[in-house]
Amino acid sequence: MFSKETYIRRRQELKKLVGNGTIILFGNNESPANYPANSYSPMRQDSSFIYYFGQHRDGLVGVIDIDNDEEWLFGDDIDVEDIVWMGFTPTVSDLAAEVGVTKTAPMEELEKIVKQKKEKQISIHFLPPYRFDTKIQIMDLLGIHPSQQKMAASLTLIKAVVEMRSTKDAQEIEAIERACEVGYLMHTTAQRLIRPGVTERFIGGQVDGIARSLAQGVSFATIFTQHGEIMHGSPSDAKLEDGRLVICDAGCELDDYCSDHTRTMPVNGKFNQRQLEIYRIVEECHDYVLDVAKPGVKYMDVHFAVCRLMSERLKELGLMRGDVDEAVAAGAHAMFLPHGLGHMMGMDVHDMEGLEQIHVGFNEETPPNLEQFGTNCLRMGRRLEEGFVVTDEPGIYFIPALIDDWSAKGHCKDFLNFDLLETYKDFGGIRIEDDLLITTDGCRFLGQNRIPYHVEDLEAFMNNN
Repeated sequence: MFSKETYIRRRQELKKLVGNGTIILFGNNESPANYPANSYSPMRQDSSFIYYFGQHRDGLVGVIDIDNDEEWLFGDDIDVEDIVWMGFTPTVSDLAAEVGVTKTAPMEELEKIVKQKKEKQISIHFLPPYRFDTKIQIMDLLGIHPSQQKMAASLTLIKAVVEMRSTKDAQEIEAIERACEVGYLMHTTAQRLIRPGVTERFIGGQVDGIARSLAQGVSFATIFTQHGEIMHGSPSDAKLEDGRLVICDAGCELDDYCSDHTRTMPVNGKFNQRQLEIYRIVEECHDYVLDVAKPGVKYMDVHFAVCRLMSERLKELGLMRGDVDEAVAAGAHAMFLPHGLGHMMGMDVHDMEGLEQIHVGFNEETPPNLEQFGTNCLRMGRRLEEGFVVTDEPGIYFIPALIDDWSAKGHCKDFLNFDLLETYKDFGGIRIEDDLLITTDGCRFLGQNRIPYHVEDLEAFMNNN
């Protein structure tokens, strides 16, 4: 938790941006895993609730009455029976005082206040809900069916929250840096353990254990797989095989902020020639972002600059052909890179994605391209600003089903060498990812320690443990 003044300042700024009406920010409740008393642990609070009200306890709702300049924290104090099982928990009024809120009330009072606002036809602002219990709560309070709540959510509030949360201040950047340090330990632990015969699940579990031991846990489900061509491949019981590549995409959440890194390693600690050729391209594209990303530049333009560089290098290997600009315009590069260069990151690993990417990563100046394969998965395209944190994660993947599909259709046949692509169906995929802070005149990677990824550094690290 940051200082009381931080949350007071944030709520004051939110009032100015929204202008009028009443804002309701719903905290999360415990979520049962497989029966009511066995909840997922630890509970994950809603990020926007944390951002403005700072507290992690379940069963809380924050209300900001802009017109009357009042702020409330609603929630029920726990009773003695709960204390027996869970230990002492501060009262709702104590929690409110910690973040500079002076008014509190039991949850049943929230319905009365909302009813008064509705009777006076005062605008009620809420964010798009993503949990079913919150959707039921909104239906009970506002009479809006869950199927209509996404459309009924306040665009004014969404844009205000996005504007504030997009730019990270110094204390937020420090929190992300700390998370990146745990991320360093997660990934270097994996790199030390990788060898033929060890299972994906074992190493994935060790990576998760670091996050649980040194942070709040993982920031997303760890990806650890020899099938790097699968974007979100979960660890399996498969044993690591000599001669193959393995991808580790993992991060932690610490002090409510995330890290997100990806590394690709040769299982035997040494790239073969074919692997090295593809890896060097991804490595160059990853580092190229440091040269071009800066305030005022659209991240969509950075994405396509990387796509052109990647296409040029793949052309040199004979996997692509023809004019590079025409190939990228046609979307031929998406055969190898079917996702975007990166996404916003902060309190959520895909920061604020629940508020809809069209509002987070794009705007009126830079709308998303939802028609072209690959480009439609670009999560961040808008102009970069100082204080933004985005991921830099180029990759090259050889997806057998995609190769077969495009080959059968003749899609982008003027730019792709399908005969040579056939020989890469057993390759897998390569991705390198780091977290990028946009600075006053450029950018830098976050985290004091860089997880080995340059070929010489990576091979030396894996073979000297």
